[in-house]
Amino acid sequence: MAEVINMPRLSDTMEEGTVATWLKKVGDTVAEGDILAEIETDKATMEFESFHEGTLLHIGIAEGETAKVDTLLAIIGKKGEDISELINGGGSVSEKKEEKKEEKKPASPKSEEKEEATSEASEKKAEELPKGVQVINMPRLSDTMEEGTVASWLKKEGDTVEEGDILAEIETDKATMEFESFYSGTLLKIGIGEGETAKVDALLAIIGPKGTDVSGIKGSGGEKASEKASEKASEKQPEKSSEETKETPKAESKDTVSSSQPQAVNDGKRIFASPLAKKIAEEKGIQLNQVQGSGENGRIVKSDVENFQPSAAGGQAYIPVGIESFEEIKNSQMRKTIAKRLGESKFTAPHYYLTIELDMDHAIAARNAINADPDVKISFNDMIVKACAMALRKHPQVNSQWTGDATRIAKHIHIGVAVAVDEGLLVPVLKFTDQMTFSQIGAQVKELAGKARTKKITPQEMEGSTFTVSNLGMFGIKEFTSIINTPNSAILSVGAIVEKPVVKNGAIAIGNTMTVTLACDHRTVDGATGAQFLQTLRQYVENPVTMFV
Repeated sequence: MAEVINMPRLSDTMEEGTVATWLKKVGDTVAEGDILAEIETDKATMEFESFHEGTLLHIGIAEGETAKVDTLLAIIGKKGEDISELINGGGSVSEKKEEKKEEKKPASPKSEEKEEATSEASEKKAEELPKGVQVINMPRLSDTMEEGTVASWLKKEGDTVEEGDILAEIETDKATMEFESFYSGTLLKIGIGEGETAKVDALLAIIGPKGTDVSGIKGSGGEKASEKASEKASEKQPEKSSEETKETPKAESKDTVSSSQPQAVNDGKRIFASPLAKKIAEEKGIQLNQVQGSGENGRIVKSDVENFQPSAAGGQAYIPVGIESFEEIKNSQMRKTIAKRLGESKFTAPHYYLTIELDMDHAIAARNAINADPDVKISFNDMIVKACAMALRKHPQVNSQWTGDATRIAKHIHIGVAVAVDEGLLVPVLKFTDQMTFSQIGAQVKELAGKARTKKITPQEMEGSTFTVSNLGMFGIKEFTSIINTPNSAILSVGAIVEKPVVKNGAIAIGNTMTVTLACDHRTVDGATGAQFLQTLRQYVENPVTMFV
């Protein structure tokens, strides 16, 4: 009997999952314990193993696609088994039999009318889709993704597509991912051009038998943003050539010149040029009335401008002294998410900042002594993290959270350490930091940072922080402020160690100092409390031996 496998809930906060990779394909034999797929949550990618054995008969969620928890993920059963009912409705074979029994029960007239209407709509939808044609919509590739950007197409309209071929690279809020086809046929239509952004479920592409008319297919989500843009462009421009049609998607997203702007005029006649051609001409200082168009009805396209030679046109292009221009870089989905969350923190929690300068001479000496052991290597950041943990033990009010109705003071100390990754910032968490040694802190920070950069860190390893440390000292930054990592009440910004003249025992000497800034949420941490925390932190850092007591 076939077994239905649904999208699992891999963490207590998970509502959706993204299939990063399938380790099995349809038709493969699956044994109990085999890894079926790698599933990505909001913070990590986890291996998902099968608890059934048989043949993988169906894949319900393609690589790169996102679905709600409990959505049909796969079906495993006997080779050749009929699973059409399971695909349409989900559930096991036995559940289907129960559903059929329930269908025989008398139904109210209203429910019968609703069922008939739904049935008619489904039949009509099925009739509208030509035989063998598959509509591919913009997938949800992360749980926070609301829209995606097509970074590049690896196939173009008219190309033959095999199952497993990479169709496109799609940019989400987490990364740019390869999107693989699970169908074979001809790429009949591209619904979202390179550089264009569209909502999840917008028509991305159509694959089917060569020559099939798909002009009437709008996709499951109805009319999409990209289609509306195309329609607007078509209303304002004459009939397009095939060459221009291929260029238009890129041009609409990258050109700063709107297609609705007045066209260049030559001897009172309108000059037809693609938006991309106009943009390139503007950047190169080329007058479009000197360019001979090779497109339909003499339309000027990209290649005409790129290959333009002033002598061939009987004149010289005007080259201005300077050109005002902007480079527009689309915001990645991760950057949008970071902006949203930091904005919520900054404008919800009333921030204030306290800054002190630490004498690092003893800390430098202590670190050199510890690192003299060839089996041990600690960093100044490890010492700062340990000092923060011990200071939090003495000032629990800083180790708190604001809930509106109450202030929650954590009895445990979990310090988050900000780690920069290619697409933004992640914060691995060191659990029970106050109970860890310098070397344990250093080893765990190194391990978690490596996982964060390769996106192998688990959600559990990034949850539950009660305080955060952000260090930019390794970049030579002397002093900075950070935005609080909610729901924490404070974050410490750590600058670089600077050698400079200082006053010691009434005389000027060369010393080493480090500036740290504490950002506090004024709702939970009063100014005096934050200042006392920094004084305790100073005692630990400037006299590292006290951290061993």
